[in-house]
This record gives sequence, structure tokens and C-alpha cells, in this order.
Amino acid sequence: MFLIDNENVPDTVSSAEVKQFRCLECDKAFPFKESLIRHAVVHSGVKNFKCDECGKRFAQKAGLTQHLLIHSGVKKFKCDKCDKQFTQKTNLTQHLLTHSGVKNFKCDECGKLFAKKNGLTQHLLSHSGVKNFECDACGKLFARKVNLTQHLLSHSGVKNFKCDECGKLFAQKCDLTKHLLTHSGVKNFMCDECGKLFAHKSDLSKHQLSHSGVKNFTCDECGKLFAQKVSLTRHLLSHSGGKNFKCDECGKLFARKFILNEHLLSHSGVKNFKCDECGKLFARKSILTEHLLSHSGVKNFECDECGKLFARKVSLTRHQLIHSGVKNFKCDECGKHFGRKSHLTRHLLNHCGGKSF
Repeated sequence: MFLIDNENVPDTVSSAEVKQFRCLECDKAFPFKESLIRHAVVHSGVKNFKCDECGKRFAQKAGLTQHLLIHSGVKKFKCDKCDKQFTQKTNLTQHLLTHSGVKNFKCDECGKLFAKKNGLTQHLLSHSGVKNFECDACGKLFARKVNLTQHLLSHSGVKNFKCDECGKLFAQKCDLTKHLLTHSGVKNFMCDECGKLFAHKSDLSKHQLSHSGVKNFTCDECGKLFAQKVSLTRHLLSHSGGKNFKCDECGKLFARKFILNEHLLSHSGVKNFKCDECGKLFARKSILTEHLLSHSGVKNFECDECGKLFARKVSLTRHQLIHSGVKNFKCDECGKHFGRKSHLTRHLLNHCGGKSF
């Protein structure tokens, strides 16, 4: 198990000062044979020392003794750079590497660099595809226990990290740190498909799913498919009936705040999105995207009643009101009812001297 390498040992240096006993497993060297023998237990797989607090096992009693400091709550070793505290000096020493800026450990899979070897080792789990740690609250799986522990904070309801810019609260410091990028205006991650920019690489990765064509998340209410689970979750609000966000301009209610924000653009009069085909202007990019379908010639949405084809599902939905017989839009001038608001608007031209269509 060990190798004695005592060649070229100076006569003036005692054997205790020379690390001449080397472990063949990890190449670690020791000054005494007894130290090497004790160390060899680490590689044997035998762990006879158990922590009564959490059940974790250790090969050496010294390892257990150091571990118990974690449960004591005592943190005597403080970082001069960021005031973070540690129970063991070795943890502080490793932590200081994060402030040095030196990252010598590189992931062969994605090229990401790490200051500590254990950081790289833990990161490699993300590429393995193995996720053995499951959240009991939502079923989400994680490759590392530390990620699960951090995730559980999102279910606790406790949010101690506040953004000084907008006041938004976060359960984890890392979430606040990522959020702050949205205020910096820096967006270094660009989508090769559409050119859209993102502040976080993770947001770019999620966005790219929209271009893949893969939609694995189905709405049980209406059958609509989504590329991301978060998109499905937001969509489900439209079926809940809860519309708590009201437009002060027209009184229209919305289930999600971001939809209200998009809607408010229609009242601003600002239309920055132009159709290259016909020159028509739109207040929102999403509306322009839908409009472009009218120029594509593709009409995949067919009316079951009359067979008429439409380029957009929303157009089909509006058209189907004609067949339903429902007419909720009434003209205050003459009492005539219409199935669509746009038809009522055009009809009102009759009363103001304009030409009716």
C-alpha cells in the first residue's frame, strides 16, 4: 500500500522532516510509516466512525471529530474578504481560492473553470444525467444534495435576500445575484436562431427549446403544448378564472402581470415592431410574429362548421363566435348586437357618417 522513497535524503535533515512514505493510491506523502498506514484506511472503503447527529460515516476518527464541528454551530474561522465563517480551517483555506481569481480545474464537457477540484467534481454530476435527490414538495430532481437543499428554500416561503433596485425578495442569495443582472442591462448570451439576447445562460438554454419544436408539456384543460414547464404553469392561470391584474385604462382583467404590461403598450400608442411585408406597425413583437403568419400562406386551423381555414388559432376562435350565435356586443345607438367587437366598431361608422363594410 505504501512506497518508501528515501533516496537523496540529506544527512542534515531528520527522517521526520522528509516525507518519504508515499501512498500508491493518491500519491500523498507522509514523514512516518504509521501516518501512511492510518491514511491507507481512507482507500479501503471501511468507515467505522459514525456521526450520531446525521448518520454520516468516516474512515478515521479525526474525520468524525472535524465533522462534528458542523453540528456544533461554532464557526471560528472567518474570511477577511467577505466575512463568511467556517467551522474548519481547511474549509476557509479552500474558500479563499474563490477570491484569488485562479481557476485551474477545467470541465472537459463544457469548458467551465473552477477554483477548487471538489467544485469541478460536483459540477460533473450535472453532465452525468443522474439525479438521485428528489424534492418531496414538487418532485423536482437534482444531481447534488446541496442543490436540493437550496431548492427547498423556495418552498419555505422565507425570502431574506432583497433587491435594492426593485425591492423583489429571493429565498437564495444566488437567485438575487442572477436577478441583479437584469438591472445591469448586460446581456451577453445571444440566441443563434433569432438574435434575442439574455442576461443568463440558463435563460438562453430555456429559450432555445422554443426553436427545437419539441413540446413535451401538455395542458390537460385545452391540449395546448409547451416547450417549457414554466410556460405551461403560467398558461394554466388562464383556466383558473383568477384575473387579478386590471388595466386602469380600459378595465380589462388579466391572469398574469406580464400580460397586463404587454397590453398597456396598446394604450401607449407606441408601435415599434414593423412588418417587412406590408409595413404594418405593432405595439408588441408577439403580435407581429402572429401577423407574419398571414403572409406565409400557411393555414393550419380549420373551422369544423364551415371548413374555412385560418393562419392563426386566435383567428379561428374569433370566427367560431359567428356559428355560436352568441352576440355580446351591442350598439348603443340602434340596439343591434354583434358577435365580435371589431364588427361593432365597424358598424358604428354608420352612425357617424362613415362607410360601413
